[in-house]
Amino acid sequence: MSTIIWTRTDEAPLLATYSLKPIVEAFASRAGIDVDTADISLAGRILAQFPERLGDKKVDDALTQLGELAKTPEANIIKLPNISASLVQLKKAIAELQAAGFDIPDYEDAQEKYDAVKGSAVNPVLREGNSDRRAPEAVKNYTKKHPHSMGEWSADSKTNVATMEDNDFRHNEKSVIMPAADTLTIKLVKADGSEEILKDGLKVEAGEVIDGTYMSAKALDEFLAGAVNRAKEEGVLFSAHLKATMMKVSDPIIFGHVVRAYFKPVFDKYGSELLEAGLNGENGLGAILDGLADLDNGEEIRAAFEQQLSDGPALAMVNSHKGITNLHVPSDVIIDASMPAMIRTSGHMWNADDQEQDTLAVIPDSSYAGVYQTVIDDCRANGAYDPTTMGTVPNVGLMAKKAEEYGSHDKTFKIPADGTVQVVASNGDVLIEHQVEEGDIWRACQTKDAPIQDWVKLAVERARLSGMKAIFWLDPERGHDRNMIELVKKYLADHDTEGLDIEIKSPVEATKESVERIRRGEDTISVTGNVLRDYNTDLFPILELGTSAKMLSVVPLMAGGGLFETGAGGSAPKHVQQVEEENHLRWDSLGEYLALAESFRHELNRNGNEKAGVLASALDQATEKLLEEGKSPSRKVGEIDDRGSHFWLSLYWAEALAAQTEDAELASTFEPIAAELRENAEQIDRELLDAQGGAADLGGYYWPDDAEANAVMRPSETFNRIIDALEK
Repeated sequence: MSTIIWTRTDEAPLLATYSLKPIVEAFASRAGIDVDTADISLAGRILAQFPERLGDKKVDDALTQLGELAKTPEANIIKLPNISASLVQLKKAIAELQAAGFDIPDYEDAQEKYDAVKGSAVNPVLREGNSDRRAPEAVKNYTKKHPHSMGEWSADSKTNVATMEDNDFRHNEKSVIMPAADTLTIKLVKADGSEEILKDGLKVEAGEVIDGTYMSAKALDEFLAGAVNRAKEEGVLFSAHLKATMMKVSDPIIFGHVVRAYFKPVFDKYGSELLEAGLNGENGLGAILDGLADLDNGEEIRAAFEQQLSDGPALAMVNSHKGITNLHVPSDVIIDASMPAMIRTSGHMWNADDQEQDTLAVIPDSSYAGVYQTVIDDCRANGAYDPTTMGTVPNVGLMAKKAEEYGSHDKTFKIPADGTVQVVASNGDVLIEHQVEEGDIWRACQTKDAPIQDWVKLAVERARLSGMKAIFWLDPERGHDRNMIELVKKYLADHDTEGLDIEIKSPVEATKESVERIRRGEDTISVTGNVLRDYNTDLFPILELGTSAKMLSVVPLMAGGGLFETGAGGSAPKHVQQVEEENHLRWDSLGEYLALAESFRHELNRNGNEKAGVLASALDQATEKLLEEGKSPSRKVGEIDDRGSHFWLSLYWAEALAAQTEDAELASTFEPIAAELRENAEQIDRELLDAQGGAADLGGYYWPDDAEANAVMRPSETFNRIIDALEK
């Protein structure tokens, strides 16, 4: 028996798993495939840190085990979206687990262990290969027939991006290609001559690209003061767009600067009290307001915050009804999801009156801000894109072996004193250095040579197989990208590129050409580093398909295995809230269906499992029929939700298997299953719809009770009986 690993993650994808995985297990078993679970949820990651404290409640470190599996040819992993936890989310999860009876410490008492599971803790471990993300043909065709809504753009729209023009990560970046393997040290030589080791024992390989850069705190504050004034003067919403989850060291610091800039009059007057109480804005305005209760003059300060909300530029809102602003929680507004959603909605975000309004999107670092400004400028000049005619922009992304280009959490530092940061080789040579001041944010990043070679190879393969033009998005003005351009040119020469259209352009120029081609209905592969992989696989799919969750995301692992990600789109906390309130799950498992088909296809290609290939083809047919028959989840209670979609998929899948002629055994197995599902379709549909409408108790948010969650997510006894009768 071969094995597919289905990851247990968080929030809406986890709830969907309770309903979908029993179906997958039942069907896969007929092809001799086991479907196992590996818990890489935030709660699971937390518990795995404390085996010595949990006794018989201890859990395996599934993430580490899965990371090792990803380095083997046998790997076949279906990876669902997980929480890249902010500090706020992490602390909530800790509190829930403690309340559930797990003996784990508070965050402050085990910060180092907890920081290991914060932010993007999962993806770098599992991604032992580069990324191939694209809109499946069935999904693209369906969208052309049934386009999603697109907000109208006006030529006089005042929406724009504000970004730094100097002294940010982009402008200060220096980069070297290592001539040989070495062990590096990163140190701060302070103005008084003393030295502080920031990181030692940093092992690097020959050919590895090493970067160092910093963002000036003074320059950041100056820029933000200007952005606040600009938003006020132009009468547009002020909105910060960062990634305080994945960039878990740098972006919370920057977020704190944004909060302090917007509320400058308050911090000018009460800054000493606020900072002494740890209320510096890095955990958001919400944390500050919560903490004011502990201050003697807390109500006076609260009134000052309210006054500034009235006096300052209007703030973009996350939830107008609840008064949650763009600055309340660092993890609420994530750049890769929020910017495309804004562009899709006429360049608008929501104001305090729950009305759409033009927006100044504040993106401090200029590395990729120009991409969004270019798309905004194009929409302002040419109107919204047309999903029925627009081309597609798939992505080939460099991410294998923890390719860093950002994040670099263990090498990002808030500088404690004025001085010089140096990256030093073992022989004492200084490879990179920067003059820095106290409060600056300095970081180093690494990208290994083998993943770069694999990335170039994958780009050539995708260009050849698809017939599309491919553009490497690399900025000659950036230190890192200059070295990458040199390496891309070198490794392209190793491949047959005759007849292929492959170019290297800066991100702004690449965006311009891609959107021009989109409007002509032409397709263009974006070949990018890790950040733009992350951004582009939300930006273009949200415009093309209405959501990034409908993307096919394949990671051909460098050791020969396969990692199949179920689309981007986050883990949807709002969806969970709706389940709790109305017992309706609006999450769409389309990404899971697409990933599963590719996983089965991998079993065919890798292990010669013909039955897996038949399952894959039948699943593709079922998915296409599901879309055409309108059986995707609705947002509204009382209408079909994800559980209903799972039922209809299983029916269409069983019918496709019964009808196919490639494998007589599978046909005879699924013929009675298909007949029974069809015969009971009305009853099952009714049972699933009748379950909706009231509150649902999941027994926990980060750590739901399995029995209670199963009862909620599998409410149809008729459907369960048929599926559970299939031998597993």
